[in-house]
Amino acid sequence: MAEVLSIVLGGGKGTRLFPLTQARAKPAVPFGGKFRLVDIPISNCINARLRQIYILTQFNSASLHLHLSQTYNFDFFSKGFVEILAAEQTFEHSGWYEGTADAVRKNFIHFRTQNPDYYVILSGDQLYRMDLQEFLKQHRDSGAAITIACTTVSREEANQLGILKANKKGEITEFLEKPGPTKDIADFKAPPELKNEKIKGDAFLASMGIYIFNAAAMESCLANEYTDFGKEIIPMAINTLKVNAYLFDGYWEDIGTIKNFYEANLDLTSLRPKFDFYDEEKPIYTHIRSLPPSKMNFSNMNQSIASEGCIITNAAITNSIVGIRTIIESGASLNGVVCMGADYYESEIQKQQNAEARVPNVGIGRGTIVKGAIIDKNACIGEGCRIGIDDLNRTDGNYGHYHIVDGIIVIPKNAVLYPGTVI
Repeated sequence: MAEVLSIVLGGGKGTRLFPLTQARAKPAVPFGGKFRLVDIPISNCINARLRQIYILTQFNSASLHLHLSQTYNFDFFSKGFVEILAAEQTFEHSGWYEGTADAVRKNFIHFRTQNPDYYVILSGDQLYRMDLQEFLKQHRDSGAAITIACTTVSREEANQLGILKANKKGEITEFLEKPGPTKDIADFKAPPELKNEKIKGDAFLASMGIYIFNAAAMESCLANEYTDFGKEIIPMAINTLKVNAYLFDGYWEDIGTIKNFYEANLDLTSLRPKFDFYDEEKPIYTHIRSLPPSKMNFSNMNQSIASEGCIITNAAITNSIVGIRTIIESGASLNGVVCMGADYYESEIQKQQNAEARVPNVGIGRGTIVKGAIIDKNACIGEGCRIGIDDLNRTDGNYGHYHIVDGIIVIPKNAVLYPGTVI
């Protein structure tokens, strides 16, 4: 089998997910109660038997490095690895990654030692399950130098995406970045030959930011000063190389914004979620923790998910995610809440010290009501708090001990809300 290197683009500062990225790299943001965003692309690679994986990042990489080192340990015989490549100073390069393409270019010194035939480029902030072997097979069979994974979108959805024009053979002939609502893109409609029974009516091909490059094509495309794949490298390559489209008809969501992140999490609690974690054939892997099962004491949970190690007492929880080690005290109520849990349990001595200092314990206190919010890890929310209940006219901004982003209340990591706090 040809040598394939998988490269996960970890992104920059993750400003669209701030404040969740205030103290961690974007790929390390918790998701779905027990996972991290980076687990999605890595699991897609592992399920496709692609086990030589690099993660490119440069901001707040400590927690990401810890997660990866504790989670992905391949046996000696597989020659597999998951390795972080953070921005570093060398004699050739001394600056930060200037973009997605620049990040790959500055790491050729590491990639070339693996002597790959193909590079698979993946994003670190998308939710999907793709058969990367099928993607790779189509790329090989087509004879293309580059293949771009595409999904079909409506005209309205096309406004904020990179749109591709392709002929009936799947060859891409033109690229248009975020056309907006006023531009006429009728000639960019997906040809009928590329559609299947799931796709009806007018549709446009949107780039998913997932690519396969022949190694030689990657070298030639990055032999310049261009810094971004989507805006510069791909449009340039279309003019000189054979670039094909790979039509992906499964669920795909960009979860790189607070709004999309929140909605994608809550969709997991629905009766028929768009993304299914309950797939034994193609699981999503994450750190294996030696935590006890969650315990529910006289509680009512409706259409919600509780991860390992939680203790929930006399609480009402609806349409919510309850992350690992979450402690919810008597009389609390959660509705439409993404709670990321905690990194540790507090000891009795720590709880006594909290009481003496009049600081709430980690978790959600007695009688607290939370609606429409994201609660980051290790938050200490006191008793009798009211969050998202009284004022529905939310103005985005930084309010010190909490943020409002896209109308969603975000309680940052390690935040302390004293008893009786109203947000």
